[in-house]
Amino acid sequence: MIDTIIVSGGNIQKDFALGFLKETLEKEKGIAPKWIAADRGVEFFMAIRRKPDVAVGDFDSLSEKGKEYLKCCRETEIIGLVPEKDDSDTQHAINLAIDRGGKEILLLGATGSRLDHFMANLELLLLGKKRGARVVIADANNYICLAESGCVLKKKEQFGRYVSFFPLDGEVEGLTLTGFKYPLFQYHLKAEDCGRTVSNEISQEEASVSYRSGTLLMIMSRD
Repeated sequence: MIDTIIVSGGNIQKDFALGFLKETLEKEKGIAPKWIAADRGVEFFMAIRRKPDVAVGDFDSLSEKGKEYLKCCRETEIIGLVPEKDDSDTQHAINLAIDRGGKEILLLGATGSRLDHFMANLELLLLGKKRGARVVIADANNYICLAESGCVLKKKEQFGRYVSFFPLDGEVEGLTLTGFKYPLFQYHLKAEDCGRTVSNEISQEEASVSYRSGTLLMIMSRD
């Protein structure tokens, strides 16, 4: 169950984010997640007229309107960072969430036109895993997470039509996919061969993913 929602300053479609959050939180009734704005993510809260629980960043990319809005968020904990630092605002927000007990973290606004920022955000899934938390990145077209060995995907609950898998932080050994249009059995997945596992589809009511070792990135896509 999601206990923390972090909004970063990337490409966030307000209608998608609100609809996705409503659907997600309805499934998890009784859970009141913490809301964290990472730098320009403050502008999403301004747009939906909601105050984040925490705002963290150097706020160098925040608009003047966003800065004025932040001044009005009297109940928001504001953590200012210096621009010359060793991590990104979003990475700092992830570490902050985990330090405060976050175990299931949803990251919005983590994709966009800056591929360097996206790659840095993608690595935050590994950071979460190493610190005992699960981090999920979502936007209007993609749902990105690490797939644990033994996980089961239900066709009626899938995000989009396509499911792709990539090795992250090394190779994935013994990858077995069942219930997919293109099944695999005990496959050794390497980065240079990842085209083998792109744009797969769930063909049965349930599909399963298992492997012996490694870290497996899963991306569900709508287009």
